[in-house]
Amino acid sequence: MAVLKILELVGTSKESWSDAAREAVNEAAKTVRGIETVEVVHSRAVVQNNRLTEYQVQVRIGFRIERTSGAASKKKA
Repeated sequence: MAVLKILELVGTSKESWSDAAREAVNEAAKTVRGIETVEVVHSRAVVQNNRLTEYQVQVRIGFRIERTSGAASKKKA
């Protein structure tokens, strides 16, 4: 049975929303193993002088919870 934990982050980029999502996943991958899913929850942008200057995405990143080999499993009696 697999269990995923969800981590919520905001990625930013000067280029695009796709790049902002990629940046969030890349940053999470520096400290999290087993990333399996990413969901873009919300997109927004910063506007200055009538131009988009920064793309932002709020993402939910799902990763598999790892169990150590010494962890005891509990079964229902």
